[in-house]
Amino acid sequence: MTARDPDRLVAAAGRGDPNQDQHFLVDDRVLDRIPEYASAFDLSHVLEIGPGAGALTDRLLAVSDHVTVIERDAALVGFLETEFAEAVADGRLTILEGDGMEIDLPDYSVCISNLPYGISTPVTFRLLRRHRPAVLMFQAEVADRLVATPGTSDYGRLSVGAQHYADVEIVEPVPPEAFDPQPAVDSAIVTVTPRTPEYEVPNDQAFLDLVKALFTQRRKTVRNAIRNTVHISGIEHPEAVIDALPDSIVGKRPDALEPAEFAEIAVTAARIDE
Repeated sequence: MTARDPDRLVAAAGRGDPNQDQHFLVDDRVLDRIPEYASAFDLSHVLEIGPGAGALTDRLLAVSDHVTVIERDAALVGFLETEFAEAVADGRLTILEGDGMEIDLPDYSVCISNLPYGISTPVTFRLLRRHRPAVLMFQAEVADRLVATPGTSDYGRLSVGAQHYADVEIVEPVPPEAFDPQPAVDSAIVTVTPRTPEYEVPNDQAFLDLVKALFTQRRKTVRNAIRNTVHISGIEHPEAVIDALPDSIVGKRPDALEPAEFAEIAVTAARIDE
């Protein structure tokens, strides 16, 4: 079946509003490649957040048994219901109106989305906690932070959090010209492959709270960062935690720690604070 023309979809749906974080992907070559990046995953039920005018939705329907899209713009929801009426009637497409940060998510097998950039980070963490694979479009600087390694300028809370849940990889840079209207930044497609970390944590929330806390002091040593951030980390006995940890950890800066070293801090704090 011939794919729908993305320019026609945008013209029919109404051009996106950049002030509403609407940048519709219209490059046929990029649209065709995105499902290919997900070919190793289970495509039986695809979740798409922010379908816009439906160009990617059209490609996903060609490879999936069922697609669920979440769109917050009521006018776009109405357009999608009309444009894809046959797929809706056949039970192959479910269109949900709502905010991707708040709406109940279905039991999907993979998420494939051109995420609204303004909510891409919190939505990504919501998706990561579901332990499902994903192929996601990000602002390039966010993609760089997702895959960053310790000791680099891009390495931070987002890097550690994402890599705690999954293997993340940038698979394609995407220029502004691929969108209508064009964003002011470059973009990138990232694959997210869930995995179990090789280290233990007390629980995910305690681990993520610790990572968040220490990165507010990324220029300090871990020793001083632990002392200065108990109001964020919840650590009750910071000096005991510091004394129990090796100098190879507390003498570093937070931006030099591997995820496993953050985990060691979290486990040590949980044991001492019991």
